[in-house]
Amino acid sequence: MNPDEIRDASLLELFQMEAVTQVQVLNDGLLALERDPRAAAHLESCMRAAHSLKGAGRIVDLEPAVRIAHAMEDCLVSAQEGRLLLQPSDIDALLMGADLLLRVATPGVDLEADIAQLQARLSAAPVARTRAEASAPAPAPQPAAPVAASAAAAADDERVLRVTADTLNRLLGLSSETLVEAHRLEPLNAAMLRLKRQQSEAARALETLREQLAVQQPPPDARVQATLDHAVQLMGDCAQTLGRRMDELDQFGWRMTHLSQRLYDTALACRMRPFGDGIGPMARSVRDLARALGKQVRLDVEGDATQVDRDILEKLEAPLTHLLRNALDHGIESPADRQAAGKPAEGVVRLQARHSAGMLVIEIGDDGRGIDLVQLREEVVRRELSTAPTVARLSEAELLEFLFLPGFSTRTAVTEISGRGVGLDVVQNMVRQLRGSVRVHQKTGVGMRFVLEMPLSLSVMRSLLVDIGGEHYAFPLAYVTHALEVPHTAIEQLEGHQHLRFQGRQISLVSARQLLQYGNAMQTPDPASVVVIGEHGSMYGVAVDRFIGERTVVVQPLDPRLGKVRDIQAGALMEDGAPLLILDVEDLLLSIGKLVADGRLARVDASGSGSVAGVTRRQRVLVVDDSLTVRELERKLLTQRGYQVAVAVDGMDGWNMFRAEPFDLVVTDVDMPRMDGIELVTRIKRDPRLQNVPVIVVSYKDREEDRQRGLDAGADYYLAKSSFHDEALLEAVEDLIGRAHT
Repeated sequence: MNPDEIRDASLLELFQMEAVTQVQVLNDGLLALERDPRAAAHLESCMRAAHSLKGAGRIVDLEPAVRIAHAMEDCLVSAQEGRLLLQPSDIDALLMGADLLLRVATPGVDLEADIAQLQARLSAAPVARTRAEASAPAPAPQPAAPVAASAAAAADDERVLRVTADTLNRLLGLSSETLVEAHRLEPLNAAMLRLKRQQSEAARALETLREQLAVQQPPPDARVQATLDHAVQLMGDCAQTLGRRMDELDQFGWRMTHLSQRLYDTALACRMRPFGDGIGPMARSVRDLARALGKQVRLDVEGDATQVDRDILEKLEAPLTHLLRNALDHGIESPADRQAAGKPAEGVVRLQARHSAGMLVIEIGDDGRGIDLVQLREEVVRRELSTAPTVARLSEAELLEFLFLPGFSTRTAVTEISGRGVGLDVVQNMVRQLRGSVRVHQKTGVGMRFVLEMPLSLSVMRSLLVDIGGEHYAFPLAYVTHALEVPHTAIEQLEGHQHLRFQGRQISLVSARQLLQYGNAMQTPDPASVVVIGEHGSMYGVAVDRFIGERTVVVQPLDPRLGKVRDIQAGALMEDGAPLLILDVEDLLLSIGKLVADGRLARVDASGSGSVAGVTRRQRVLVVDDSLTVRELERKLLTQRGYQVAVAVDGMDGWNMFRAEPFDLVVTDVDMPRMDGIELVTRIKRDPRLQNVPVIVVSYKDREEDRQRGLDAGADYYLAKSSFHDEALLEAVEDLIGRAHT
């Protein structure tokens, strides 16, 4: 809320804003006091928060808030003075009061019964203690003044302003453009250097000419000599001026680049928030759920100051909550079971955030029972997800992947917390939306650990840049398993496909040029540059032309008018301003799966032939016609002759299919809805990657001007349906792409 909105807000709205802040202080302090009831600093912070809300309640004439805060304040003062040693039941009551303070300003909510219950519980707390507990010695409270002073100083240094997300996104975009523009000075500097070299060569040439004239007999005219001397002097002055200007340009370029980088880094930092900002309520949730389950659980958080993109932080709440609930319900045992197993009665759930290799890594682990692998194997077989012999051969990592399937659960009974199989599949889907991955590790009887790895920011992405067909593309590093240089001798032929050995297993080799539909085959260098993507059963090696290196790129969303572009996620700019496309690895894996299923994987070898590995590919023909009769007639005719045929119902459908899949020939009608055949032919012939595919037009229009219009658009044949016969079409097809391969 900006200052104008704050000025316009009602007193009640201002109280609600303050209540959110102060209740968070209460929650954090009370959870700490549950572990150490005598902690003077936490007692002081909780008492001050309650006191502030009591004063705010009086100002806005909110009498119920005053009563709640006063009851909490009395209890906390008793604890400060050593007359009360806070017990878990007292913490329950104080947390109940914190929840009531959040609801008390809501219109139409009657909290009288809850407030009366809270007052009774808190007022009875000192009486319920034994005299020994009440008189237990307490350490002298630590002076709070230095803490308050440092907090005030920090508040002055860290003033918080509310800025819209759209404004931050625009600022980051502008700063990235500034960084790109700053790098444009480098080629200018290089041009100036070339100019200086040329000037030096010209100066030497003039000096040589002057020396030759000096020894010439008869001597040259005095005016010629004077003009030459003047030219040499001017050239020297020019060299000095050019040198000074080059030094100034070099210093200016360095300052601009440095300043642009600082601007970009600062704009990026504006989008970052401490990890602790997004997990504030989780400690309270863990505590309440553990109490409800009758368990003793402590949440340890490490790396709460780790900087995380605000968009990622918001989307992490749901998956982290799922994992924490699973840890409490599935992992941590009851106190009795833990003591019987030789463990402390109190279980520990650890939540850790850190930066590693340009990525954000979050780990959630517990010291509970882990997973019973025998039970898990039996459950996989019972659900008919795999056969018993196959399951018996699965490694532990492969077996644990079943936990992420929708509806899968090892629980036999459904509770309010778990057992329906909803949770881990949601976690995996959400993490994938953040361009990340999730792995699970466990040790039976010792505990379980989930590792979430994702980019530091959705606005910038650490990527592996490659060259494919003379264009730059980026693989998000979060999806890259490995980057390899593979000699051709290491590429093997298995079951009709090319494979390479990676980490003790065979993985299929795929041509990036084929995936991105580059028609021009290229001789693959030896060794081949291969990017390994996917995981477990769906791991592939994608052969690219060459590696460029790792870069951090600013993600630029594609124009929404383009819709979803196959295999492409977004765009970006290189440091010199050159555009590049960021690949959608999940889309690539789907595209590879289709190529494998159709047996259309192209070879990746030194020949660069692009032929299908081990076999000759059948020619594919796309038939586009809005008439079902004509469409089926042409399809059957071509299929019987041995061609592989796909059909489209109109020009727009045909255009989309043609861009998505490779075809050797297009047969199209002219008069069709949404897009006619002439426009379809025109689009095909204007696309540099598709223009070499031949097109046959088959139309009822057989006038000479209609025929000429089709040929002018780029059609290779124009056949009239009025005089159409089977052999005419087949002869045209064979003339353009040859006889069908079988």
